[in-house]
Amino acid sequence: MARDSAKTLTTRTTSGERPQVVVVGGGFGGVAAAQALRSLPVDVTVVDRHNYHGFWPLLYQVATAALGPGDIAHNIRGIFWGQTNVDARMATVTGVDLDARRVELDTGPPLLYDWLILAAGSVNDSFGVPGVADNGFPLKSLPDAMALRNHLLEHFERAHTDPGLVDAGFLTVVVAGGGPTGVEISGALAELFRVLGRDFPGLDVGRASVVLVEMGDHLLNGFHASSQAEALRTLRSRGVEVRLGTRIAEARPDGVTFDDGSVVPTKTLVWAAGVRANPLADVLGVEQGRSGTVVVADDLSVPGHPEVFVIGDMAGFANAKGPLPMVAPVAQQGARHVATCIRARLDGRSNRPFRYRDKGKMATVGRHSAVADLPLGIRLGGTPGWLSWLGLHLVLLVGLRNRAAVLLNWAWNYVTWDRGNRVILRLRGDSPDDG
Repeated sequence: MARDSAKTLTTRTTSGERPQVVVVGGGFGGVAAAQALRSLPVDVTVVDRHNYHGFWPLLYQVATAALGPGDIAHNIRGIFWGQTNVDARMATVTGVDLDARRVELDTGPPLLYDWLILAAGSVNDSFGVPGVADNGFPLKSLPDAMALRNHLLEHFERAHTDPGLVDAGFLTVVVAGGGPTGVEISGALAELFRVLGRDFPGLDVGRASVVLVEMGDHLLNGFHASSQAEALRTLRSRGVEVRLGTRIAEARPDGVTFDDGSVVPTKTLVWAAGVRANPLADVLGVEQGRSGTVVVADDLSVPGHPEVFVIGDMAGFANAKGPLPMVAPVAQQGARHVATCIRARLDGRSNRPFRYRDKGKMATVGRHSAVADLPLGIRLGGTPGWLSWLGLHLVLLVGLRNRAAVLLNWAWNYVTWDRGNRVILRLRGDSPDDG
């Protein structure tokens, strides 16, 4: 334990106060960290700008009307019912004073800490492509998903009354990024268009199209070549146009221009091409690495600040295979590791290095089709992969109500070939999509 950390803890212990742990972020890493601290003699405060934890791997299903927003969201305070050492604050972190050990918030008094766990996740990265920020649809939050769903459904309604809008790209969706998010939403859009064909029998929904663009030579970077090939083959068989080795040069309100000069008329660009660390990392005054991540030591602490840990998408951690991916299992394993570090410091022991255990990766292309690369070289595809994907995501959802709601929606969609959440919901003050 660092000397200044020991002094702070001794002072608090003498005065009868318990050590304070502040967790910034109520996502996978933040929730897992707070839960892992359950048995320790510390008080934990979880700070998030929302009052809910979102299960983001299923966010694309909200955007494509397979699920409702409440199906994948769980009240943060409700997660910690029965865990008496956790409190929650709905606020945005505006700054962190590492020397004073203080977290500044946009509402309410600042929070002082003995240990700080930064788990604020990531944000979309447009990579400087002109027009993406103004004309692209990100997919990082429930409002993002609802905005995209409203936009898609409104465009079908408008094309129904004015079929000439189809030529203007109202029923064309361009998806940028061939990773799991891009692959999954492309497959889901193809299925949604099939459902909308029954809603609009007078509209030539066969002209609705999905164009998936990936700048690399294959989809699902990091997956086995056979899984990549299966995903590509399945998407194309379901009507998705896949363009490999292609970059988006510009996004305009009426279309997308590619690096070869070709243009696809569209009103809908879904940006799933990459992310960067939460901008909070930019104001910490510490060394940063790729994608704006915070450079951390082998125990996930910030060099020079052993009382500050960074986990998940914000952490610039690499093992022998290279930088760790920005996925939920990395955040959750990091969270549990940090909890063991805090326990070790309370006991006067030193920390162990973080070791990430890769348990595999999955991506679904749609009904009866998914790919899974598992440990020991096990690979699943087709229906077995799809059933494995469904089961895993049900288990990982937080809360019995969420699991039941998702399972019921999936069962309904499967039996009826329906998408029961295809409703346009606007918040007060929202105006209809003008294009």
